[in-house]
Amino acid sequence: MSAKSSAAIKYTGLRLAVFAGCFAVVAVLVQFGILPKGLGDSNFVWVVLLALVLSAPLSFILLRKQRDAMSEQIVDSVDRAKDRLAANRTREDGIA
Repeated sequence: MSAKSSAAIKYTGLRLAVFAGCFAVVAVLVQFGILPKGLGDSNFVWVVLLALVLSAPLSFILLRKQRDAMSEQIVDSVDRAKDRLAANRTREDGIA
């Protein structure tokens, strides 16, 4: 169980790190005028949205190995739960 949670925590942390990196890069580009600042007072929202749009495909590509490891652990956990459920069903059927 701890291996599953650590893989999920690792993936989530790396995903947040990719977003934070994209946020920093976009904020610098907007500050120097390379990217537009948005409309009116929407500068922060604009930077967050651009960072989200950039970080999603980067995370998909860069974190493939971590995502696969996390999904394998989830599949293993679901298989164990199904096996326990099947064992409990047969035990209940044997009593009656």
